[in-house]
Amino acid sequence: MPLRNAWLPVITVVGLQLGRLLSGAILTETVFSWPGIGRWLVDAVYSADYPIVQGVTLFIALIFVLVNLLVDVLYAWVDPRVKFE
Repeated sequence: MPLRNAWLPVITVVGLQLGRLLSGAILTETVFSWPGIGRWLVDAVYSADYPIVQGVTLFIALIFVLVNLLVDVLYAWVDPRVKFE
């Protein structure tokens, strides 16, 4: 793979931007009244529907953890100096 050293910061930034993307989706869907998981979450908070709030929070946290795991695996694949013990 060409430019292996250049991929490390790219992978890091893409992984970190996912959190901003998810929070931005909640804000954007609420402001523009677009239907989606963010708008659903805000409506559930306003109506005190706690199972939906917990489910959406768990879903977003699961996505965030899986992306971070993918970033760690990609680090090991791109940079052979990274070894997980």
